[in-house]
Amino acid sequence: MSASITVMGLGSGDPDRLTVGHLRRLQQAGHRYVRTKDHPVVGWLEETGVTFTSFDEVYESKDDFPSVYEEIAERLIHAAKELPGGTEMIYAVPGHPMVAESTVKLLRERCGKEGIGLEIAGGESFLDEAFARLGFDPIEGFQLLDASELSASLVEPRVHTLIGQVYDVFTASDVKLSLMEIYPDDYPVTVGHALGVDGQEKILQVPLHELDRVEGYGNLSLIYIPRDDSESLRQRSFERLHEIVAILRSPEGCPWDREQTHQSIRKNLIEETYEVIETIDEDDPDHMQEELGDLLLQIMLHSQMEEETGMFTVYDVIGNLNEKLIFRHPHVFGEMSAEDAEQALNNWEGMKAEEKRKKGIAPEEQSALSGVPRDLPALMKAYKLQKKASKVGFDWDSVEGAFGKIDEELAELKQAVREGHEPSDQMLELGDVLFTVVNAARFIGADPEEALSLVNRKFTRRFQYVEQKLKEAGKTFKDSSLEEMDHWWDEAKGLEHAGKDRKK
Repeated sequence: MSASITVMGLGSGDPDRLTVGHLRRLQQAGHRYVRTKDHPVVGWLEETGVTFTSFDEVYESKDDFPSVYEEIAERLIHAAKELPGGTEMIYAVPGHPMVAESTVKLLRERCGKEGIGLEIAGGESFLDEAFARLGFDPIEGFQLLDASELSASLVEPRVHTLIGQVYDVFTASDVKLSLMEIYPDDYPVTVGHALGVDGQEKILQVPLHELDRVEGYGNLSLIYIPRDDSESLRQRSFERLHEIVAILRSPEGCPWDREQTHQSIRKNLIEETYEVIETIDEDDPDHMQEELGDLLLQIMLHSQMEEETGMFTVYDVIGNLNEKLIFRHPHVFGEMSAEDAEQALNNWEGMKAEEKRKKGIAPEEQSALSGVPRDLPALMKAYKLQKKASKVGFDWDSVEGAFGKIDEELAELKQAVREGHEPSDQMLELGDVLFTVVNAARFIGADPEEALSLVNRKFTRRFQYVEQKLKEAGKTFKDSSLEEMDHWWDEAKGLEHAGKDRKK
């Protein structure tokens, strides 16, 4: 049988806070280890003759903290196995063993499996001193975060926040950058060094942007941000957006929002999508930010309507999306690999088919054209239908086949128009021409929707140039000849070509 390990808390740093019981056990123990000697109580104990074997050198030999903690836990377990049964081995840690002590977590996970007894002997935590010295009640809402693993998504401004393990100025700089995603640059934050330790305690308040200019960071340092319910901080949170939309749809909210249904705002979703696309085409980030917000509002409204019926919430939408993204990217979150975009897309399609099988749908029994949304714009839908047909071999060998089909369909359209066929027949012939043009686009690697959008913008620019020139001449379209308008059109075209030449 192995020795047992007693994990003992040394308190927040003041030797006077060490209990008589802890001191007696430390004095009587034959095997004493300490995570680090960089703690005021350790120095005081060694002056009284209570010595320790420390793991300070492990910090120097490893590249990151997780590796340090793994190595310490491994050494402690090995040492316990080498000692005779019934022997008590003490492992002393700063503060309380169950507060921000990763090595203790590892020991709790492994000692039982290794047949080693484990006792946790508490101690005064740095939290006790923080509550007293910084003057806040944790029942108002409180979170303790690790500086080495801090991200903006973990910070909740509406509760008191303590950030521990701010070992040095580099860690403080990382904390600053994370907090600046939420708080203004000049937001006041509090830095505490060695709270409760006589002669060493320092508490100072600094603007957030100066957080990494403070001196004295070490093992007993922390950062404190008091709770803040101000609207300005909540405005950037997703939770606030969810709350606002719920209020708008509530009986006390907006009469117009309350009356809307999925069908009544269906067109809004389409319009906002195209407005986002316009900002992308115009390479206008500021406008894009605004339009993406408008599109997000449509998603929030549709989700809120379903939340009111109890079917799902926007958090269900997010959860399903996260699961889908992880599942369909096995080359990122799983064991598969992808050397290029094509291989990544193949993985995506393979996992998409697997999803269908899990839902009881056999992909091989579906039409090769399945999965194309019914209400896509016609040009985009034609492109997707042809791509799916091409995957199963229903395609020409080269673009020449598509060109030949364009000539054939164009001739049939001309014939239908010249011979005065029914309007519906002429429309179908026109559709055939457009459909074959989409095939040509696919062969040259061009998205027909995007190609037509480019031409639409080009036409708009040139037409507006003609309008401007006519206006400068004091004319309107009605009192201008086609030749005159063509002149200005050609001039606009020439200016565009000249601009392209200058860019080369």
